[in-house]
Amino acid sequence: MRTWRDGDGTLTVGGEAGAREVPLRIAASYRARSRGLLGRDGIDGAMMLTPCGSVHTFRMRFAIDVAYLDRKFTVLAVRTMKPGRLGLPRLRARHVVEAEAGAMEGWGVRPGVRVELRAGEAV
Repeated sequence: MRTWRDGDGTLTVGGEAGAREVPLRIAASYRARSRGLLGRDGIDGAMMLTPCGSVHTFRMRFAIDVAYLDRKFTVLAVRTMKPGRLGLPRLRARHVVEAEAGAMEGWGVRPGVRVELRAGEAV
């Protein structure tokens, strides 16, 4: 099992021909996971919280898409959450990817799709 560290990375959605790469911020430490997207007005790309099985949007300023991933980075569920909501825990979820509302649909992230996550060189 891989040990993740806070930093930047890339989220790749789709196969070889139609692959879409999205900038990714990785939050693996307790402090980074606790802060998440709180206090931000938006995000360019996505944020991965790991390990994580559920999220909330209390004190958030914007609606987000939440993708729950299993250990093999297969999308279990995708939900759009408005500010002030508590998401249900996903039993098999190991990672959560958050992005601005509507972004995941545009990237092709949906249940059953397998995504690739890579940490940046300087992480």
